[in-house]
Amino acid sequence: MRRTLILTWILVVCLSMAPVHSQYHSQTLPCVPKAAKVTNLHFFLHEITGSKNPTAVMVGRANITSNDNNSPVPFGSVVTIDDPLTIGPEHNSEAIGTAQGLGVSASKNTPTVVLYLDFGFIKGKFKGSSISIFSRNPVTEKERVLSVVGGRGKFRMAKGFAQLKTYFVNETTLIAEYNMTVIHQ
Repeated sequence: MRRTLILTWILVVCLSMAPVHSQYHSQTLPCVPKAAKVTNLHFFLHEITGSKNPTAVMVGRANITSNDNNSPVPFGSVVTIDDPLTIGPEHNSEAIGTAQGLGVSASKNTPTVVLYLDFGFIKGKFKGSSISIFSRNPVTEKERVLSVVGGRGKFRMAKGFAQLKTYFVNETTLIAEYNMTVIHQ
């Protein structure tokens, strides 16, 4: 009994000292945020829908809606996108990346697409980095603005906007000019 009591006291003493010796101590450093960088980008997006090698394909279409707005992408349709990005508007211009994502036709009255696109760069100082856009795109307007909501690589924590202008459009091809202002770390 006496041994048990001594063992209990030793255990209590050891346990009472354990928190004192195992506390985490560190020197608190002030949080100094990195200065934000502003990057302006200019490039062209090429989208092809009617060919042997399309870059945008309709993968879903609601069977309960009509095409009252005479849009090539009726209300409720989902399109997957894998469009090349180039330095110039010509198809043979140097490719600098791809825009991959989804578009959803989201308006019954006017052709409007809600876009999620990830602009991945494959050349230059931004190789391996990408910028994400998630925004409403009223496609019949010649000029529009889309929201930059994120990025990775050199565009980590990105925010900003993309001014988008239709450069050329016909039944099967769209060429859009992008002027992007990105604020990032």
